[in-house]
Amino acid sequence: MTKQMYKRTIKVTIVMVLGLSLILTGCATKENKSDGALSEGQISIVTTIGQIAEPLSVIGGDKVNVQSLMGPGVDPHLYNATQGDIKKLDDSDIVFYSGLHLEGNMIEIFEEIGKRKPVLAIGEVVPKDQLLRDDADAVDPHIWFDIDLWKQALNSAVDELKNFSPDNAEYFEANKVKYFEELDALSKESKEKLAQIEKEKRVIVTAHDAFGYFGRMHDMKVVGLQGLSTEDEIGISDIDETIQTLLEHSIPAVFVESSINPNSIKAVIEGAASQNLNIKLGGELYSDAMGSEGTPEGTYIGMYRHNVDTIFKALTGSGE
Repeated sequence: MTKQMYKRTIKVTIVMVLGLSLILTGCATKENKSDGALSEGQISIVTTIGQIAEPLSVIGGDKVNVQSLMGPGVDPHLYNATQGDIKKLDDSDIVFYSGLHLEGNMIEIFEEIGKRKPVLAIGEVVPKDQLLRDDADAVDPHIWFDIDLWKQALNSAVDELKNFSPDNAEYFEANKVKYFEELDALSKESKEKLAQIEKEKRVIVTAHDAFGYFGRMHDMKVVGLQGLSTEDEIGISDIDETIQTLLEHSIPAVFVESSINPNSIKAVIEGAASQNLNIKLGGELYSDAMGSEGTPEGTYIGMYRHNVDTIFKALTGSGE
């Protein structure tokens, strides 16, 4: 059986299980759905990635209970839903996912769940002319690295919350305005800091091409060994071309990602060393997944700020 056939079989099986789950739980009440964490009157929200879940937990406040299916270190490009995930999706009031084929293995599940409750791909509200594409015309789904685009996506989720619970619309709007002010401050802070990096060294080298929007926003060149998806293969030529870029620009550091195997980046460092170029490991960046809950990096703002600080220190040699 080919890899594609195997993945298709897994998807079909999950959708069949989902269909059975919907039949068995269709008459369940909110009380017998809850695992005890949901307070009376709260809206139960399930998201795929933390970049959606954490901001909505801030904006929704005590009116919502938000769960993310994909935690720290989880790669959404390769993620397959478990039966436990299906139960969470079925028990929820609203489902939000990023879309733009980020969670490609879960599309059929979202379509099935969407027949009976609100299911929204928040990234797909972004105008097409603002989206990046690769050489094969595939859309780059990592839009949370452009703060302005992510505000558009989050705004669509807040609008859905207002529609679902009109009585709380003013509450959600007030919290959104306050949170978006924090995002605007983060955007300004990030641009000012990264603008201090010497122009020739404004290059981010990572394992896969997740930082395109970040690069566009901050006027930085981005080199990813893999393509937009971590399903893409890395070849010797990809490593060699990356080393040549490092040589050309005298880049001092490359970066690993929290959700990606670091071996490819280590191969770049070793290859550069063989050509007498001393490349340092600049640190770990958060790309497709955020940090652990309870840490600054477990928040969208903290994750973004961590990346900015890590890139700045590595490319400037600053120890601050």
